[in-house]
Amino acid sequence: MRGKRIYILSTIITFLLCVLIVLFLGNKPVIRGFVGDIIVIILLFSFVKIFFDFDNLKLCIGLLLFSYMVEFLQLANIIDFIGLGDNKLAIIILGSTFDVFDLLAYTIGCICAYYLEKIVFTKINSK
Repeated sequence: MRGKRIYILSTIITFLLCVLIVLFLGNKPVIRGFVGDIIVIILLFSFVKIFFDFDNLKLCIGLLLFSYMVEFLQLANIIDFIGLGDNKLAIIILGSTFDVFDLLAYTIGCICAYYLEKIVFTKINSK
């Protein structure tokens, strides 16, 4: 459990950052849409690492493929197809609009998560 503390802390911090962005910077599309997506990938990476010791590169690739899939499902208007077009929580989680810049944000988020693991988390866990 000792080695998992950094991932728990990272999950809490990134979750709080996401909440703060939504609450206080929701009217800033670049911050909420782009920076928020980067942070969400780091949040997901940290959360998964709490429970599973996946290879870091494979986890990043998996998260990238998953996030791309969700984004392309937005292009296919999946939220309305499954009948959740009026559900605000579903729209926040799944999104409702395809944006190619989201793909870029997810990619940057995976790169950041990978290097956070490699440079920061590994050093903290080795102490």
